[in-house]
Amino acid sequence: MHELQSTTDAEALTTRIAALIDAGRLGAARPLLAAVRRLAPPSPRLAELAALLALHEGRFDVARQELDTAVAAAPDHARLRICRADLRRQMGDGAGAAEDAAEAVILDRNDPVAKALLGVLLLEFDRAEDAVACLAEAVAADPANAQYREGLAAAQEAGGDADAALATLTAGIAAAPERTELRNAAALLALRRRDFAAAVRLAEQARIAGVADAISFGLKGQALSGLGRHAEAADAYAEALKLDPGDRYVRHLVAAAGSLPGAQRAPAEYLRGVFDGYANRFERHLVSLGYRIPGLIRRALGAHPAIAAGDGLGQALDLGCGTGLVAVALSDLPIGALVGVDISSRMLAHAAAKQLYAELHEADLMHFLAEDARHWQLVAAADVLCYFGTLHDVFAAVHTRLEPGGWFVFSVEELLPDHDGTMLGGGEWASQPQGRYAHSLAYVAYAAREAGFTVRTLERQTVRHETNAPVAGIFAVLERSRHDG
Repeated sequence: MHELQSTTDAEALTTRIAALIDAGRLGAARPLLAAVRRLAPPSPRLAELAALLALHEGRFDVARQELDTAVAAAPDHARLRICRADLRRQMGDGAGAAEDAAEAVILDRNDPVAKALLGVLLLEFDRAEDAVACLAEAVAADPANAQYREGLAAAQEAGGDADAALATLTAGIAAAPERTELRNAAALLALRRRDFAAAVRLAEQARIAGVADAISFGLKGQALSGLGRHAEAADAYAEALKLDPGDRYVRHLVAAAGSLPGAQRAPAEYLRGVFDGYANRFERHLVSLGYRIPGLIRRALGAHPAIAAGDGLGQALDLGCGTGLVAVALSDLPIGALVGVDISSRMLAHAAAKQLYAELHEADLMHFLAEDARHWQLVAAADVLCYFGTLHDVFAAVHTRLEPGGWFVFSVEELLPDHDGTMLGGGEWASQPQGRYAHSLAYVAYAAREAGFTVRTLERQTVRHETNAPVAGIFAVLERSRHDG
């Protein structure tokens, strides 16, 4: 009888521990778990809970040790495999995670959790078709699960079927109208398709249904901004700010929407706040997006007459240098002292750690160009002019600081027609829903010539990928004439 009571107590406590971990009450879960482990014999469930607790506490090594031991003792236990797959994914071991998830599917072919996790991992390996198959089975097994539907929609979009992705999300909204995340995912998909009217409609439907959150209003603001309805966008951003007053990104969008269409660049204080907060994960994130601009700059400079002749270049300026990715790309080229300028002190700290810059300056690039009287043989601006609308002033400032024959190498994002073929900004430049600016090829060429540059290269290029889609960009090499005085 005592043995039966102990078993019953252990089962009740185990259920309680799981609930405490789910609720984030780790301090309460820890002593209960220790008590149950003294009371009951080892089991896969207790090992799983111990690993989950360690994972929530950030003790990844402890969680991995718990799961490795438990999987070795019970290799046919699917839930342990799922738990270890999730842990491996968070630790950056994508291949190991996929192996465990696949094993879990083999062990229990009816478990939608295993299929959904495997689908998400396959998508990370760019196997969209296989990911769709796994996630479709997970959705079929549990149609009400919003995360499965979001995953399936992401896989369908990555596979090139945005219509199927929207249908998946729309069906989910119909089945679970209270799930805000599905509504937001559908609105975001519409934004990526540049169907701004549909994004507004979806966000408004969420508001009418009473389930809109800060993200919903932010997406509505971005869509309205994309339609050129800036006053309405400002109202939507203001609502988002009420719901999430600490969001710097929303703060910028509120400020920008309130002054558009006259705003000609992103505010300096916004850029400082965003990139200070972004600094620690900046490089890892950009690399994961297939960021190409530093490599394109290196390729272009390989064709520079001085470098091709083996003479090398003099001192160079890296505008908006960030963490120093351009310096890394150019580090073995014969270029003189490289000076970096950025508005974010935390980004500059990462650049300084690379020890590739002769100088680093915390400054707004326009202020630096106005106040530093030096002249440069090379000025680079990788993915920074997307925070400027009109390019005339910055082009003129760079032209003034270049040596005759000096090169200005930079990228911008390309202005594309909307879903209905409308070209915003008079076809020159326009604020994008993300708070950056995009420019047309013709406008970049015009502004360059107006500033006195000779255009050496002006070509369409993919800047990076976002949400599994290429970001259209323009890569340019401009030269200050040797005879312009």
